[in-house]
Amino acid sequence: LLLEKVKNNMIKGKLKNLETGIEKNQDILKNQVSSKNIILALGSNLDSKYGNKIKNLEIAQLLLISNGIYIIKKSCYYESLSDPNYKDPKFINCVLEVQTNFKPNYLINIIFKIEKYLGRNRKNSQKNQPRVCDIDIIDYKGKIIDHYKKLNNLIIPHKLMHKRSFVLIPLLEILPNWIHPKFKVNINSLLKRNNISNLNNVKKV
Repeated sequence: LLLEKVKNNMIKGKLKNLETGIEKNQDILKNQVSSKNIILALGSNLDSKYGNKIKNLEIAQLLLISNGIYIIKKSCYYESLSDPNYKDPKFINCVLEVQTNFKPNYLINIIFKIEKYLGRNRKNSQKNQPRVCDIDIIDYKGKIIDHYKKLNNLIIPHKLMHKRSFVLIPLLEILPNWIHPKFKVNINSLLKRNNISNLNNVKKV
């Protein structure tokens, strides 16, 4: 990781500059990778030593870019209740469309390193407990992948994403025509299957 000395008050500026450079070179990037991109969902419901929940997600994005995972589109930030324990702190979520040539298992290893850098300890944490950073691979270039179970328990598309309004709503914002690779239905169809209370619990920040 390349950001050990990055000051917190420089993160927003650096992130904006990197994203601006990516936007200018988008055509070049599209020629370098598959036409189908990758979707990542980011979430945080704990402050870290680097700052608040939004700051955690900003640093995570900067780390992704610094490690060769290029952000093409990103959603706004959304606040949602913690699931399944609504008494836990609320989450801040966002969804990214990214490009990289990394294979899924290499990509997830980078993601784990970023989470660890921000203060998450997967080995000693219980399932669904509050965390400073959570990054899930929602879709990898439209592929169905379940033979990586012995390697980081990687299943793509994410096995719960179709039930998560905090993923579907920001995904609808940036990729309204996205089709679930396994179910072959669009985002609106998936949202209609969600409980209305789940939809109402996701609010743009």
